[in-house]
Amino acid sequence: MEIIRTEDLTYTYPISSKPAFRDVSITIDKGEFVLLTGPSGCGKTTLCRCFNGLIPHFYSGKLEGEIMVAGLRVPDHPIHELAQHVGLVFQNPENQLFALSVEKDVAFGLENLGLPRDEIRERVDWALKVTGIYDLKDRAPYELSGGQQQRVAIASILAMRPEVIVLDEPTSFLDPLGAQKIFEVIDRLNKRLGITIILVEHRLDLASKYADRVIIMNEGRVVLNGRPRDVFISDEAQLVGVGIPKATMLYKLLRENGIELGRVPITAEEASQMIREALTHDRG
Repeated sequence: MEIIRTEDLTYTYPISSKPAFRDVSITIDKGEFVLLTGPSGCGKTTLCRCFNGLIPHFYSGKLEGEIMVAGLRVPDHPIHELAQHVGLVFQNPENQLFALSVEKDVAFGLENLGLPRDEIRERVDWALKVTGIYDLKDRAPYELSGGQQQRVAIASILAMRPEVIVLDEPTSFLDPLGAQKIFEVIDRLNKRLGITIILVEHRLDLASKYADRVIIMNEGRVVLNGRPRDVFISDEAQLVGVGIPKATMLYKLLRENGIELGRVPITAEEASQMIREALTHDRG
């Protein structure tokens, strides 16, 4: 069942002479984990701002086409209503954290909804435990590491219990280990809780294994949309200039030299296992 649908969606900022993205027609199903990528400036972040109503309700400009989220036509519903269905986690967690404690930050959105105190307490504790930061609830956000801050930002959105969580390059300020931990948290939210995930990310080596689908944008348009293995093996993905997983690149090089490994790998673990199996088969 679809949760987001766009048809010929085009948006132009007020100060721009050309659209940030144009003619975007995509459907995202409930419970999907979608990886959205592409070169910088291709329109990824702008598109994500449409999903929770920041465009057109906060950012002015010209929005054309159709966009439906959780059965709601985005231009017809205010941000506070759409925010109950779609949560947005920004690139820099410090832009979302402002309270004197982690607990207060996570509770902020719920307090604005006017929920009963007991329900706020239950939701905050649940979100902190799911993201693995319950022991940090009394700490000040500015005392935390970048990875911990990002978990707090995710918990603050998760406490709202949205159907969709959009994460705009949430690991850009983290080292590979910190990024891996964030991806694992996001994967748990998707697999265990059934939350639809839209992840904007350039670190495809780390993120690809979690995705059901990859959408690649270039120059404001969707140029590829499909399963990770099908998308990354295509010549067009390489021409666009996205960071195709190294395991997939190795597969393509080996295939060009007459060595077949079977299915397309997208992680180093898959590639090493397939190479071991190929070597074992040759020795046999």
